[in-house]
Amino acid sequence: MKRHIKRWTALFLICMVTVLSTTDTFAEEYGKDITTNTEETVDASGQEGEVTEPITKADKPYLALGANLTPQQQETVLSLLGINPLELADYDVIYVTNEEEHSYLGEYVAADKIGTRSLSSVLVVKRNQGHGINITTKNISYCTIGMYKNALITAGITDADIIVAAPFPISGTAALVGAMKAYSDMTGEKVTEESMDTALNELVLTGDLAEKVGDAEKAEELVAYLKQEVIEHKLSSKKEISEVIDRASEEFDISLSEAESAQLAELLQKIEKLDLNLESIKNQAQALYQKLSEIDTESFFDKIVEFFRSIINFFRGWFS
Repeated sequence: MKRHIKRWTALFLICMVTVLSTTDTFAEEYGKDITTNTEETVDASGQEGEVTEPITKADKPYLALGANLTPQQQETVLSLLGINPLELADYDVIYVTNEEEHSYLGEYVAADKIGTRSLSSVLVVKRNQGHGINITTKNISYCTIGMYKNALITAGITDADIIVAAPFPISGTAALVGAMKAYSDMTGEKVTEESMDTALNELVLTGDLAEKVGDAEKAEELVAYLKQEVIEHKLSSKKEISEVIDRASEEFDISLSEAESAQLAELLQKIEKLDLNLESIKNQAQALYQKLSEIDTESFFDKIVEFFRSIINFFRGWFS
C-alpha cells in the first residue's frame, strides 16, 4: 500500500512540475507576442520610444534647445538626440527660454515646479502624410509619450518624428513648448496661441489625472476618448460635456471629484472650439485602446501563471 502511495505521489509531483514548466513557456511565448505587437522600442536611456528611423541633418530637422543648458549639458543633450556637437551649425536651431516656459505654463503649473532654467530640448522632423506622430523621450520622468502625443494632436501637429531629451531626469512639461515652436518654424504652419494654450492645459491635466489614478495609460485613454466624443458629436454645451465626462469616467472606472470634472469640462470646451482633424483624434484614441488592451491581456496571462504556481506551492508545502 505504501509503495502505491509513493508511486502516485511521485507521479503527481511530476505532473505538477510539468504544468509549471508549461505555464512558464506559455507566459514567455504569449508575452513575446503581446509585447512585439507594439511599434515601440527602447532607447539608450531605458525609456520607451517610437522613433525608429534615424533623424539626420539631411532630413532638415529643427532643434529647440533649452536656453539655460551649460556647455556640458548641451553636449549630453545633443548626444541623446543623435547630433554631433561639431555639426550643430548644420541644423536649424531655436532656443526656448525660461520666461517663455513661465508665460505658457504659468496658468497650469506652479512657478516653483517650472523652475528657473530651461533645460528640456526637442528635435523635430516633418514626415510624409499618413506617417503619424512618433515620439521618443530621454531623461523625461513625468510626461509620457501618450501625454505628448495627445497634446500635440490638439495643437494641430501631424506626421512628425520627435525626440525629447534632457541632460538628467526632469518632468518634461516645458518640452511641449519647444516641440510646438520648432514644428511651427519648420513647416511655416503657425500654432495659434489658443492651440498652444489648450495643448499645454491638456498635458498638465492629463498628468494630474495620471498621478491620481496611478495609471498613465488609463488617464491618456480617458482624455483621448473624451476628445473624440466632443469633436465627433460637436458637443459644446456644459451640460452635454458634463454628461459625457460622467459616462466616460464610469466606463473607464476613474473616480473624478467635482473640481476635476469641471477642469476636464473647461478643457473640452476649449478643444471643441479648435479646428482639429477628427481622423487624427480617432487614430490616437484607437491606438491607446489597443495598447491598453494588450496590457490587460498580458496581465491576464500573468494571473494564470500565478494561479498554477500557487497550487504547486500549496502541494509542495503539504507534502513536505
